[in-house]
Amino acid sequence: MPQAKAAAINRARKKPVWNPLNPKRVAAILDILAKTYPGVVCALNHRNAWELTVATILSAQCTDVRVNLVTPALFKAFPTPKTMAAASLPEIEELIRSTGFFRNKAKSIQGAARIVAEEFGGKVPQAMEEILRLPGVARKTANVVLGSWYGIASGVVVDTHVMRLSRRLELTDHTSPEKIERDLVKILPPDRWINFSHELIHHGRQVCLARKPRCVDCTLEKLCNSSDKTWSSHTL
Repeated sequence: MPQAKAAAINRARKKPVWNPLNPKRVAAILDILAKTYPGVVCALNHRNAWELTVATILSAQCTDVRVNLVTPALFKAFPTPKTMAAASLPEIEELIRSTGFFRNKAKSIQGAARIVAEEFGGKVPQAMEEILRLPGVARKTANVVLGSWYGIASGVVVDTHVMRLSRRLELTDHTSPEKIERDLVKILPPDRWINFSHELIHHGRQVCLARKPRCVDCTLEKLCNSSDKTWSSHTL
């Protein structure tokens, strides 16, 4: 057998190198998520940017379901940043007690209310560097508000679901939200930054569960090579 022909056969026999960040694979993941969760929106109930800011602060170490149960009474009692700033901490604490860490959250909410009321005319700012000045607001909260309310794709929201699923899908190997976000913005088109997070969050709650992912029901299963899969239709 000619040497060139033998080399060609050997190359054909070799399996392609697995590249989880292959642009075609990333595009396929985005396409499937968009089709699986059309019209997806933020799970936190809100009527304006201020309510979304408060709800997101409350969602730390707490479920969105619990936050949605708490916020109606909170916003009825203190509907604006000005009224929230003038409230007493014990009043706020009592209304948000069931969300956990309520004392720290009450201080953050009231501190944020004062800055919004006094420095930004009662409106949550739309610039990342300005919104990050609010107590209790880190990049996750900022990205939620800027993306979900203002439609500004300033980054990717990285919560526990996005962290878990991004690692399972091998879109990142980092564990800190900041580094995960840095990896994701490199491979995702900016016009998908906002919805990508919403889609992953919904997928993480409904299908890709933390302890026992429902891989048999997963629309991304054929693109996933996670070591903790519970079912597989293929071998990558």
